[in-house]
Amino acid sequence: MTKSARKLLIIEDNTLQYRVTRQHLQKTRGDSFDVDWASTFEDGLQKLVEGCYDVCLLDYQLGERDGLELLREARAHECRTPVIFLTADASLEVDVAAMEAGAADYLVKGEISPRLLERSIRYALKLAATLEELRRLATRDELTGLLNRREIERILSEEIERAARFGRTSALVLLDLDHFKKVNDTHGHPAGDAVLQETARRLQAALRSVDRVARFGGEEIAVVLLEVDREAAFAMAERLVEALRCNPVEVAPGLGLKITASAGVALLPRDAATVAGLIAAAD
Repeated sequence: MTKSARKLLIIEDNTLQYRVTRQHLQKTRGDSFDVDWASTFEDGLQKLVEGCYDVCLLDYQLGERDGLELLREARAHECRTPVIFLTADASLEVDVAAMEAGAADYLVKGEISPRLLERSIRYALKLAATLEELRRLATRDELTGLLNRREIERILSEEIERAARFGRTSALVLLDLDHFKKVNDTHGHPAGDAVLQETARRLQAALRSVDRVARFGGEEIAVVLLEVDREAAFAMAERLVEALRCNPVEVAPGLGLKITASAGVALLPRDAATVAGLIAAAD
């Protein structure tokens, strides 16, 4: 089976240098690359933020603006593509500035070879994969794959800021699985785990892509609904409760458990203006 080509972006305002870099890529022995090119700061930033690239080779100096500024703006847009700086300057200052801006590596243009470029790309991809896994571990609940409490509270903090600045409304729905302790006591913790995992699957299937759902603690689930009014928030809460109640959860061959949940809804900023206040209101 042939490997698919890595999607790579080169942001370089010098056409000759772009061609040299592309020739180096064509001579690498490992991955093949589907190369895209941007020759300006603005085009490069847009492509980097929107293009879903595996890796980016970024010129350190782009006319009157520099790659550091571009990388900072891309990171502000939550772009996680690993970036390798290409620079004509081998000074320690450039090295430190590139790393502080979030670059995975930097290469001096006059010293680049196909082998060195391939090594740098491989390192950048490995580093990005490691950081993504650490990010997942820091923000996700291991059992259900849902967001964890810390992450959903961070999201709520952001929504509170947006509500204050732009007048946006959102809602928090807290769901509590009814009699969950009885499931564990009667059928064992593996059955309880199966119930939580199926709960997560059903809730994710019922929500919009813009909404966020987290395991808040134990059998409690928190859902953040964006851009909704009171009527829509309560309708969604009822829909989520029904999604859990509609069919038994099979926890073992031939054993299905009927699951129900209670839900509370709080509106931002109507019911509270702080994370703790919103949680208390929904609870």
